[in-house]
Amino acid sequence: MMAVTQVGRYVVERVVEVERPYAPARDFFPDLTQDMLTTCLRELPGGQLTTEGRLQMSFHSFVVKTGRFTILVDSCCGNDKERPLRPGFHKMNNDFMGALAKAKVKPEEVDYVMCTHLHWDHVGWNTRLVDGVWKPTFPNAKYLMSKTEFDHADATYRSGKKDTHTQAFEDSIDPIVRAKQAVLVADDYEVDKGMSIEACHGHTPGNIVINIESEGQCGVLTGDVLHHQIQLRYPEMSTTADDDQKLARVSRMALIEKHAGTGHLIFPAHFPAPTIGRIEPNAAGGFRYDTDAV
Repeated sequence: MMAVTQVGRYVVERVVEVERPYAPARDFFPDLTQDMLTTCLRELPGGQLTTEGRLQMSFHSFVVKTGRFTILVDSCCGNDKERPLRPGFHKMNNDFMGALAKAKVKPEEVDYVMCTHLHWDHVGWNTRLVDGVWKPTFPNAKYLMSKTEFDHADATYRSGKKDTHTQAFEDSIDPIVRAKQAVLVADDYEVDKGMSIEACHGHTPGNIVINIESEGQCGVLTGDVLHHQIQLRYPEMSTTADDDQKLARVSRMALIEKHAGTGHLIFPAHFPAPTIGRIEPNAAGGFRYDTDAV
């Protein structure tokens, strides 16, 4: 499934790798009470939670066409990756490249790959397996990464730690560095006029969001600052995936307050369809997600 949205002169298209039920909500959000979950089951739109209280989540990229550049933001999970600690994503074989082709994008046409952060489910298609070797999927692209984020991930990998994130560094980040396609950028980097990154730390030490402003319209690609609409109804909810839950909470609540009621378009990394919307105050408490007018 794809969705195309205009933000001024920018064209943003969602390209889906997989959309499926994920973890039980109360496992993923450790501070979520049963009463809160019951409220969310009652109030959130259909398709956000299963009847058993599991999160419905999407793993997708956004293609941004600026008129000058074709940019891929976050590259999902990837095929053939060794992810034994994530059995539902271990050695996947899906047609993400076919989905990209339907968006009229060939790998060699991508000018930039941008990583909001370097977790395994945001970097997987950075590379693909060619004759037993991990090669950059996008041969002509510069892969833009926050220097703060890269330095932390690189140090963790070099420390010898073994987990899903360091496996992803080995097969999806390090090959990009060795191919000399990685570009480490500061937290105020502007990719094209009106498209810039902004530090939003907490989920990871160098986590960023990507802001778009064109012809009086604004949007923000939020990465994992927001995982699910539960975090709009209850903005205080951090996740077990957050590196620093307290800082993630502060960053998330600041981002919500910044964009709520402004009409700015939100492009979250894991919201299932309809993915793109606007944050609005919610009379019952917290905030709600409005996708109707997009």
